[in-house]
Amino acid sequence: MNRSLNRRLLAEFLGSAFLAAVVIGSGIAAKQLSPGDVGLELLENAAATAAGLFTIILMFGPISGGHFNPVVSLVDASFGGLRWRDALAYVAAQVSGCIAGAIVANAMFARSAVSISVKHRASPAHLLAEVVATLGLVLVIFALARTRRAATAPAAVGAYIGAAYFSTSSTSFANPAISVGRIFSNTFAGIAPSSVPGFVVAQLVGGVAAVGLLALLYPDVTPEDAAQVVLPHGGGRTRAEDVG
Repeated sequence: MNRSLNRRLLAEFLGSAFLAAVVIGSGIAAKQLSPGDVGLELLENAAATAAGLFTIILMFGPISGGHFNPVVSLVDASFGGLRWRDALAYVAAQVSGCIAGAIVANAMFARSAVSISVKHRASPAHLLAEVVATLGLVLVIFALARTRRAATAPAAVGAYIGAAYFSTSSTSFANPAISVGRIFSNTFAGIAPSSVPGFVVAQLVGGVAAVGLLALLYPDVTPEDAAQVVLPHGGGRTRAEDVG
């Protein structure tokens, strides 16, 4: 069991690191390739993130469930698909992975390994956007799982995040771990430390709202049913523990 959990935590750490590297690295590249054109910069950043998320879920999903997001892990635990102690371990791996990914992204573009962002984002509109973005993300993941369409989750999650870059004023962080990781890069994709607590609270609110809506939309699905679903981006305790 410990070996299984360790493998899953390593997968969550690596997946989160790759995700942060893609988000931040593509933001730096976009700024260099299209200086002064914010719309094109955002499009490049969004396209790279959507494609990267799709492939990262495919890489690590069979091992850990491919959460890479504390809200997803906590919601999964609330439905019985993941033990609470494992969910908390997932959160630590995800946050540390995103920080590591941010540092690697900075280094890949010959920047200071750690540079604290000064980009303030936490306006009321941005916080509302994070509630909506996170709510939608969790609904996509668990609706697919509960209707036995989990195989489509990597593409659906990537598509949702790519679209949410443009449909939300916050550019859809929708993830407390990536919010923390992006503190450590004073670049296009960064966020000031003072903005992160508000973002994290908004994301957790979105997750709680999603739990309530899922219970209303899918009232006949039991925790045991949820635990048997292998989620490329949502986890399933039974199958995840069987791997390795």
